Amino acid sequence: MKSCDVRDAGSVQDFFRVFHRRFKRLDFLINNAGIAHALAPVQALDPLQWTNVIATNLHGMFLCTHFALPLMQAGGAILNNLSVAAQNYFPGAAGYTASKWGALGLTNTLREELRPRRIRVMALIPGPTDTDIWNQFMPEAAHSERMMSPDAVAQAVVDALSLPEKSVVEELKIRPITGSI
Repeated sequence: MKSCDVRDAGSVQDFFRVFHRRFKRLDFLINNAGIAHALAPVQALDPLQWTNVIATNLHGMFLCTHFALPLMQAGGAILNNLSVAAQNYFPGAAGYTASKWGALGLTNTLREELRPRRIRVMALIPGPTDTDIWNQFMPEAAHSERMMSPDAVAQAVVDALSLPEKSVVEELKIRPITGSI
């Protein structure tokens, strides 16, 4: 398979063109590409960082979904990996938070648009998960014992995608048993 820059329409289109030639159809799309920026108030946030976060987290999700949809049939599913930032406010994380709120809006719109095609659309809204993204905006919290493991989140995704085709988990919220960091 070839690499893909989710921020670039041509790259995403080429990726799905190659995918279609090889596999013919797509059953599940998991939009998982995401980046953050170092914590900074809006006035100090580098506009290039803002643009890069929005382009990856929101525009990339749109592009992947746009080019994947022609390959999807009834019974398929789209799962968008968001964040608790899609429903909360985090001072210093304007670009990341805005991208995730926008991605939740896109997810909810897609769900309604795709109901007639019987394609399920899910929002994954995990709490603190032990991944490298924490190094970008809260290095002091990175790899905390209070975070969930990526494997735990992945298992919840597999379980949600394994439901019968006539049911959908619209929002999958997962939090660490210990609460917030």
